[in-house]
Amino acid sequence: MTWSPLQNSRAAMIAAVAAFALASFPPTPSAAQTGEIRIGAIVPSSGPFAEWGRTNTITLQMLEEEVNAAGGVNGAKLKITIYDDAAKPAQAANSLRKLAGDDQVLAVAGPLTSSACEVAFPVANQTGVTTTSQASSKPGVAAANRPWAFRNTVDEAVLAKVSVPYFQKTFGIKSVGIIYDAKDAVSTAIATRIMPGVMKENGVQVLNADNLLSFNTGELDVSAQVTTLKSLNPAGVIIGADYSQAVTVLREMKRQGLTVPVIGGTPLISSAILSAAPEIPVVAPATFYATMDQASAKAFVAKLQPRLRASSGLPPEIEPSMYDANIYETVQMYIEAVKSAGISGKPGELEAARTKVRDHMTNLKNFQGLAGPISFQPTGDAAKAFYIVQGQNGAWSTKERGCSAAGGC
Repeated sequence: MTWSPLQNSRAAMIAAVAAFALASFPPTPSAAQTGEIRIGAIVPSSGPFAEWGRTNTITLQMLEEEVNAAGGVNGAKLKITIYDDAAKPAQAANSLRKLAGDDQVLAVAGPLTSSACEVAFPVANQTGVTTTSQASSKPGVAAANRPWAFRNTVDEAVLAKVSVPYFQKTFGIKSVGIIYDAKDAVSTAIATRIMPGVMKENGVQVLNADNLLSFNTGELDVSAQVTTLKSLNPAGVIIGADYSQAVTVLREMKRQGLTVPVIGGTPLISSAILSAAPEIPVVAPATFYATMDQASAKAFVAKLQPRLRASSGLPPEIEPSMYDANIYETVQMYIEAVKSAGISGKPGELEAARTKVRDHMTNLKNFQGLAGPISFQPTGDAAKAFYIVQGQNGAWSTKERGCSAAGGC
């Protein structure tokens, strides 16, 4: 086909205009060109654990701002994509699939609950994405889903072996009654398997071992259960529940005059517990709490607490939780992996980069966390220090220190 001089002239003009436009308005850089470092997170911003999910979100937003203000990671911007799983296992699994597929993230922080992890962790193995829970502590959940599942937490069975002897010795406990949230996986494990066994090892009788008292997540009236609990005349009470449900039990115990010492697992750790029934001593394990003496913990609280208290929908007296600290540490571990492995964030290198992050987490030794060094055990659980704390009259205080690793922390 032969063009006329007029057609050639028009074609030349169009080409010139196009060239000018490209020079004047360069294309928006793609993720491949900018090397964006994408991390995913799954938190329960709605549902029964919404407070923890919302504070986790604020924590991650703060971390993203800090990292990018300091120049990013290996010169690339950090982008944290956060999904709400409402503490529903199926929703957590779907969120993980979306983060791995649609969002092309390098690694994921979360889910929070053991129930969600039991369903989401197998998806981590299917998709080849490192996934680290900030709160799950039901025994064996990460170990059953190696090699991509991790937990920056300590197994409740390990914690109970230190918390129960302290509880028994301090308060002279010879008998306990048990009440628990039957809808929550870790609460059920604490109340039905872990605590009864460790209490027996320490010579403490479980008065209702054959008839454990239960309620369901979200129940506001536990008066009948507490009435039965009181009739047992226990020297102490085991509450298997997260703090939001435990508050209901503690208030009812106070109302009925059952003011004996209480013990539970890590889900009890919250500032809200301290105001529910201040005269009732509460013993629980923690890897972090807001009034710790460590300089790194104090600096973290000083940065995060004002943000939490300025956020609508959160209690005005709220403090950073153990799970805020854990998810903050987890993403920092991922960032360290990116730096040490020289990961660029380019989509074409995603699969290899994900493997590098997994290997980094598997071999991690003495990462400097907010409350001490952190490594990972072959089970996928963190090897880190923990503290047996007692809450009473509005404050937590450390009573015992332990370590989840046999060789020490």
